[in-house]
Amino acid sequence: MLRAPMARRPLVSIALAAVTATIPSASRADDAIPKDLPRLLLDTGRLEEPPPDKDQLRFTMHGEYQLRYQAQRTFPLTATTSAMDRRPGLVEESTGQRHFTHHWLRVRPRLLLRDTLQLVGQLDVVTGLLPFGERARDTSEDLTPRDTFNGFDNIQLRWLYAQVNTPIGVLRIGQQPNHWGMGILTNDGDHPPLFGDYRYGSISERVLFATRPGGKDTDFVIAVAGDLVYRDNTARLSRGDHAFQGVLAAFYEHGFDRLGVFSTLRHQTTDRTSGPAVYTYVDSLDALAVDAHGRVAVPVPNEKAFFFAEAEGVVVLGSTNIVRTQDQALDGSRTSVLAYGGAAMLGVVHKAEAKDVGQGRASAYGDLVAQLEAGYASGDSDPYDGTQRRLVFDPNHKVGLLLFDEVLRFQTARSATAAADPLLANSQRRSPGLDQLPSNGGVFGAQYLNPTVIYRPRPWLDLKGGAVIAQATADIVDPYLLTTTGSYVNYRGGNPRKKDLGVELDAGVEARFPLRAGLNLALGAQGGVLFPGGAMENALGERLKTQWVTIARGGLQF
Repeated sequence: MLRAPMARRPLVSIALAAVTATIPSASRADDAIPKDLPRLLLDTGRLEEPPPDKDQLRFTMHGEYQLRYQAQRTFPLTATTSAMDRRPGLVEESTGQRHFTHHWLRVRPRLLLRDTLQLVGQLDVVTGLLPFGERARDTSEDLTPRDTFNGFDNIQLRWLYAQVNTPIGVLRIGQQPNHWGMGILTNDGDHPPLFGDYRYGSISERVLFATRPGGKDTDFVIAVAGDLVYRDNTARLSRGDHAFQGVLAAFYEHGFDRLGVFSTLRHQTTDRTSGPAVYTYVDSLDALAVDAHGRVAVPVPNEKAFFFAEAEGVVVLGSTNIVRTQDQALDGSRTSVLAYGGAAMLGVVHKAEAKDVGQGRASAYGDLVAQLEAGYASGDSDPYDGTQRRLVFDPNHKVGLLLFDEVLRFQTARSATAAADPLLANSQRRSPGLDQLPSNGGVFGAQYLNPTVIYRPRPWLDLKGGAVIAQATADIVDPYLLTTTGSYVNYRGGNPRKKDLGVELDAGVEARFPLRAGLNLALGAQGGVLFPGGAMENALGERLKTQWVTIARGGLQF
């Protein structure tokens, strides 16, 4: 029976909708900073939503179809008990997935009743793995384990809410996206990154009200919200998590510039059983999170260029019995929560002009974008000290293609899946904290540098490159191996004190072609190489082999 607590994960996910987009526009943008600066930085190819019309009803239906083929080198992971039962003497076994194909069709219907009422939806009509390639094995605890060909029967209703514009503010009611700042802790899964793809995202059943207390022409916003979390980084309603939270936020916004802070108070419970159903207990969490975010842009003197900077930092405080020691389970005491981290970005973009970029888009584009992101997420090397320190960024805040989104993701997924293996003794009761162990691809317990660059020789063509240099912020300890072997070792049984995660190099190309009838076609490819560090060594000191991944990409925006 597994008795020790499982690995750390952020025990709260802050929820705040992008209220700046829902409040009547009143910001007086500086004429020196272009209003479409975000598109100069990263052109997603998406068509712009038309604004409400005060005199008429309007219905729009936009969306996208995306297709991906991915090939990669497999890497060794801890073998589950079931795998060892089939093959005696087995110690490590990969996911067995060397190539696979996945897709999604996402639609965004919107009904605008003049300029006072909007009905907004978003639906993944299909999403998942296609039967062209291989399935992963023993990864079921991951949020998207890639172990089932579910590409034609996996339907996801994402958003369905009403928005009412009143003279004093905006009211939203329904199933809504959660996104704040850079998206490191709450990300709606609808913001395309430079490398990789978005998945699922944070969603809540929510009532939200946002207002400008100084009047509609002022730049200061206050928002309050009450949530039942449908899905986020910590809770999923579908697996029995009941997470209620209140949100209080305030921010200043003037054109591109923004500075804000919000706090979230969460109470989360999950009903559990041990053996026969008569032995019940409750996992619970109470946590307060405070997150600050800011961004600014300034023109480069005498140049058609702009410096930009953005930063976000968060601290999470609270208590829980989701992660607990055997002694805590007996005396009823709770584990303290103290997790913190953040990210900061500094960059420059050069603005160029083009005669036509298609679909009525603006003639300006960013022909060169260079930026450097640095990030930090606290780690936890001691599951027995009564304090949870592990912070996991939202998986949709992408940092590279390989290290966090593949290697560390499936190391934690295999660890959790092995802990849930039905052949383990007394496995009728799930180990404490097991649901919180998989990183799902998010940055956790690490500090990193992530320089990237985009060169656009034409407005429709992106050539991009990047690197990830990362180290662990605490000893790397696999909770599963700790509980089954009694040893503090990493996910391969190696020295937990080695913190060098490795160096990753990424590159990509994408071309966007405007078609007739309001369609945009995007074709491209991405690839990465990871040179693993000492933190990827096994008990014999053998380092993980160089990893690689290639991705062919095709998409249609409408």
